[in-house]
Parts: sequence; C-alpha cells; structure tokens
Amino acid sequence: MKEETRNRKKAMAGFRQMSDEQQRRQQMHEIIQAGTSALNAITQELGRQVAEFILYAEREELAGPDYQPRKEDLYKWASEPGSVYLGGQKVQVQRPRLRRGAREVKLKSYQAMQQTEGFSEQLLGQSLAGLSGRRYRETLVNAAAAFGVSPSAVSNRLVEATTQKLKEFRERPLEDFAPFAVFLDTVHRGGMAFVVALGLDLQGQKRALGFWEGATENAAVAETLLGDLEDRGLKLNAKVLFIIDGGKGLAKTLKDRYGRKLLVQRCTIHKDRNLQGHLPKKFRKEAHRRFRLALEQNDYKEAEKLLRELEQWLRGINESAADSLLEAFSELLTLHRLKVPALLRKTLHSTNPIESLFSRVRACERNIKRYRSSRMAHRWLAAVLLYGEKSFRTVKGREHIQAVLANIEADQTTPSSS
Repeated sequence: MKEETRNRKKAMAGFRQMSDEQQRRQQMHEIIQAGTSALNAITQELGRQVAEFILYAEREELAGPDYQPRKEDLYKWASEPGSVYLGGQKVQVQRPRLRRGAREVKLKSYQAMQQTEGFSEQLLGQSLAGLSGRRYRETLVNAAAAFGVSPSAVSNRLVEATTQKLKEFRERPLEDFAPFAVFLDTVHRGGMAFVVALGLDLQGQKRALGFWEGATENAAVAETLLGDLEDRGLKLNAKVLFIIDGGKGLAKTLKDRYGRKLLVQRCTIHKDRNLQGHLPKKFRKEAHRRFRLALEQNDYKEAEKLLRELEQWLRGINESAADSLLEAFSELLTLHRLKVPALLRKTLHSTNPIESLFSRVRACERNIKRYRSSRMAHRWLAAVLLYGEKSFRTVKGREHIQAVLANIEADQTTPSSS
C-alpha cells in the first residue's frame, strides 16, 4: 500500500511541478536548444502526467483519500503498467487499481482513454495521405515511451479502421439523395474489377453511391450493383441520366431495367481513345480533331452533321473505326439532344468525375504493395471513396439542372419513332 501511495503522490506532484517557475525556465532553454522536437517531447510528457493525474483522481473520488475510505467494500489495490492513446500514440502510464470485494472496478477515465476508434481513424487518415505503416514509428514524438506501433500493430489498426469504413459505406442509406445523373465506370485493382457508381444530385453535389466486384464490367455485375443501390433507398428511374464509359452490355442492362427511353450518355473521352486505337498513327490526330470539333457544337443538328462527316471519313481509312463510331452514335449526342448548356455538359460528357475519384484511389493506395484478399480490396476501396468525398465540389453549371430536367421530362413523353 505504501508503494502504491508513493506512486500516486509522485504522479500528482509531477503534474503540479510543470507549473513551477524554475521548471518552465528549464523547458524554455531546452526548446531554444533543440527546437520543435523538445517542445513535442515536453507536450507528450505533460499529456502522460495529466492522464495519470486523472486516473488517480478518479480512484480517490470513488474510494476516498488515504485512510478515510468512503465505502468499506471499496478499496485501493496498488497499480500496474497500462496504456492510453495520446496524440496519435499509444503511451505507457501507471494504471491505479480499485476493488470491490474480489472483483476489480474499472475506472471510466481509463476506459475512455483506451478507446481505439479515434487512434485508428487518425492512422487511416495518415495512411490515405501517404504515410506507410513501416514509417509510422519514425513519426512518433517520443518513440522511447511509446509502444504497440510496429508495422504489424499499425496494420491491425488499419484493418480495424477500414473494416468500419466498409460497414459504413455499405450500410449508409440513400433515401435522402435525389439523383440527377449517375456515372458508372470500372476501376481495376489487384486483378479485380470494381464497377463504381458516382451520383450527382439536383443541387450539383456528388456522392459515391456504391461499388460491386466482378471479373469484368459485365451486365450481371451492373445489375447487382443497381439492385444494391435501390435496396438502400436510391430512387432510380428513366428520368435519371446515366453516363457510362462504354460497352453494349451495360447500356442494355440499364435500358432493360429502366425502360428503352432511358437516357444514356456515352463517355466521349473513352470513345475518342477507342477510335484512335483503330487507326494508324498518321490519322489519329486528325480523327481526334474532327471528333472534338463535332462534340463542341452547341446545336444538335450541327454536331450530328459533323459526326456523320467523321464517319464517312473513317470509312475510307478503317471500317472498324467507322462501325465503332456508328455503334455509339446516338448515345454520344444525348446531351446535345437534351440541350444541356456547355458549362454543365463539360461535367456530363464523360466519366471524368469518377475517373478523378479513381486517381485519388490510386494515390491513396500507393503504399499497398499487393492485395492479399478480395476483402482487403473492398475495405480499402470503401475507405478511399469516403475519403475522396471530402474533396468533392459542387459542379459548375448546376443552375441549369432544373432546365435539363424539364427537357428530360419532355423527351420521356415524346412518342418513340421506333
């Protein structure tokens, strides 16, 4: 008991000592000599002492001061090494113990300071910002007093944090999201293909809606993804504009599900690359110029005329390239037919918004050397999508969305010519 009392008094005395004039003067000289590292070390030590002071103070409040117990069945029981999380580190402290009969009483302050959620969240944020698990130890302010920060320990915390992010992403409801447009594209990671859906709402705000894994971007994967979004409350119908990177299977799946009048815009950037891939190098620059010129027109008739001319030009060079253009002809001009203003069309003509999100995925995961399982890929993709949402901006031209919606409504009510 005497040893335990000395430990308590030492912790309290140490905390009070920090305000001593001479002590503060000594710390000032250390900071002048050693700079920020000395300040960080002092801050870390202060945090440890404050934590121990709180622990001992709570025990005294419950059990009473020495030799004046408040309850006969509640008594102090020495102390032992413990740990708490301070400033992104796991730090050693002396943990005072308390008993009621033969059963130990947990201190609420100690349980609160042992919560790992905030620590794991901070680790995940640092990892997504580019800090590798193996370098985390190097960033510790007071490595000698910290423990549990080996690469494997950091990895365990990241698994914990990304598992929570995956759960959050998969389970968050979508009833409150009113979709104006949905971008669908595929990201390949670790030999796996993930079809990702990015939504744009009526106010011009973007949100990562969901993803589904498949061997390739096929109709079955898209069908399952759309079903998952609807199960979580997303209201999808023929009045929602879909922007896809290409592929007849995906467009067919969408129209089978929401009706043949569904409006689909093919990504113009993907189609441009596809056309050039068919052509010899000497024709690619001219094909690109003609294609972009046609799509830069604001008038539907003029854009259609220039695309027809491009098709005829391609016929004389490469039949497959011409057929590739013809296959996507009407879906390349969906925005022109809907009279979408140029500023908003700049966002909607391609899957660039979701491609930009994928570039964030690749940047955030550059420290991952390999995916050990599909589950790991799912965890990290969910974490990065949620992280990427924080940087989303309202799209330019959002003030035109309501006018475009009216045009979509008119298009839906127009009798089909086929």
